This record gives sequence, C-alpha cells and structure tokens, in this order.
Amino acid sequence: MSKTGPIILVEDDYDDEEIFREALSETGVENELISFSTAHDAYEYLLIMTEQPFLIFCDVNLPKQSGLEFKKQIDSNPYLRQKSIPFLFNSTSIDKRTVTEAYTQMAIQGYFLKQHEYRNVVSSLKNIIEYWCSCEHPSNYK
Repeated sequence: MSKTGPIILVEDDYDDEEIFREALSETGVENELISFSTAHDAYEYLLIMTEQPFLIFCDVNLPKQSGLEFKKQIDSNPYLRQKSIPFLFNSTSIDKRTVTEAYTQMAIQGYFLKQHEYRNVVSSLKNIIEYWCSCEHPSNYK
C-alpha cells in the first residue's frame, strides 16, 4: 500500500501531531510526513515544492488563518488547484455549519473527527490511506 509523494500535516497542537506521526508509522505507510503548525507556512511550502503531495491533513482551528481559509486559498491558486491534492480536515471541532461550508464552498475530500482512542486513530488513518492509494489521480497520467 503506497503512493509516492509526501503527506502534509497542518496541525498546531504538538501532542496531536505526535499522535498522528506515530499512528501513521503504524499503518506501514512509508511516505514522508511533512508537518506545519501554521497554514501560512504550509501554503508557502506548497508553492515551492516540486513533487506531488499524496495527501493534506489539516486541522480546522489554526492560529491566524483557519483551515477553511487555508483551503480556500489553495482553491483560488490555479497552480495548486491544478495539482488536485486530496485535502482532508481532521479536527476536534465538528458542527453542521463548518462541515457544510467545507463541502459546499470548497473542494475537500473528507472531514474527520479526531479520534480519542489511539487504536481508532490508527484504524482511521489506515482506511483513509488505503482508499487514496486505490484512487486514480490526474498526476498518474503525464
């Protein structure tokens, strides 16, 4: 189970980042994990990186610029939009307005509630990774 390209994590909580990192390693995925604590830093990196990212996992509640604002910024940039990077929200914050906005006003591919039990974090990540490994992507056809 693998596709090339790094997994981008945008997460401002160090503990949540470490849990994600450990859980990802338990899935057997060998993709590099590149993490950012702010949307601004992640956006700047996406603009200069040369390889195709595999996935972006992003918290909704981030300092200065929310995950929603970050995704809108990606969608409004033709270069990044062309990359069609699968974008998934992973947040402790779930409410109807935010979920509806995420799905109807931007191109996201998933909105997940952060799991409290570690085994559920691993299971959720494994399912997400397996799904995206089996999906076709425009970057597969050069």
